Amino acid sequence: MKNKIKNIFISHVHEDDSKLKELKDLLEKAGMVVRDYSINSDKPNRAKNEDYIKNEILAPQIDQCSVLVVYISSETKNSKYVDWEIEYAHKQDKGIVGVWGRGEKECALPDSLDSYADEVVGWNSSSIIDAIIDAIDRKGSTPIFKDPDGKEWPERKIKRRPC
Repeated sequence: MKNKIKNIFISHVHEDDSKLKELKDLLEKAGMVVRDYSINSDKPNRAKNEDYIKNEILAPQIDQCSVLVVYISSETKNSKYVDWEIEYAHKQDKGIVGVWGRGEKECALPDSLDSYADEVVGWNSSSIIDAIIDAIDRKGSTPIFKDPDGKEWPERKIKRRPC
């Protein structure tokens, strides 16, 4: 694995904070060390102003990363912050990877993830690591979407990042 240390931002809803450690542990057991720049209960954000949160807290954290990983759960689709983080990462030409939360099934994807993801993969360390590396290296021009069980979805037309 090229350069085992990766700077990522894990976009998630706060209800899933406790599950982020599971994701990072899964990757670390497989040999990838992640520097997580996301905001969670370990690194709380006490600001109240939405513009301040987006532009002064979230944007600088995303700017430091190579890839935005979206933790997909039943609550993710309804989060305006997750949607904003994906849109922002897309505008900054960051790789975007969706990861189905452990045990999640039948969840709808956030609209922006559906539009801009490089890959969406199930809860499998090698699939997640490959997707992160591919999103950083821009190897695939066609996005790869898989359901939580790893079954690939039919190819679709997706809005891509500008060159």
